[in-house]
Amino acid sequence: MNYTIPASTRIGHVHLKVADINRALKFYQELLGFQIMQWYGTDAVFISAGGYHHHIGLNTWYSKNAAPAPQRSAGLFHTAILYPTRKDLAFILKRLIDADYPMTGMSDHGVSEALYMNDPDDNGVELYWDRPRELWPRDEQGGLLMGTAGLDIKGLLSELDS
Repeated sequence: MNYTIPASTRIGHVHLKVADINRALKFYQELLGFQIMQWYGTDAVFISAGGYHHHIGLNTWYSKNAAPAPQRSAGLFHTAILYPTRKDLAFILKRLIDADYPMTGMSDHGVSEALYMNDPDDNGVELYWDRPRELWPRDEQGGLLMGTAGLDIKGLLSELDS
């Protein structure tokens, strides 16, 4: 039987294995601005944007004081965090620049603009905003044309002037 997942399906949350919860919270809470929703004992904490029960779970159940997973192994490539507006993405970019946080990339994918970095446990993190669907690049048949081009950093940061 052919099955297509419902269009309204969303990915609700991700749980990340971390070596040190307090170190991870310095990134996710203090730098990116997520709120703590609940501690689960001392080995896990649930964080969110806007009061959702949790967008990200950070836990040390199998990873307390462990080294990061090898880059060239199976596992999570990155967690993508969708910002509601281009101005919101510009704000977090300025915050990352001011904190001198190391970036691993910045791209314009046609459908979105994205910032890439690793969290303190070397988990990949993408911060992005989506352009409105009517602006997504399409071919003659209406198929999606995503790509990877350099991000207009100056243009993105100019959102903060408006």
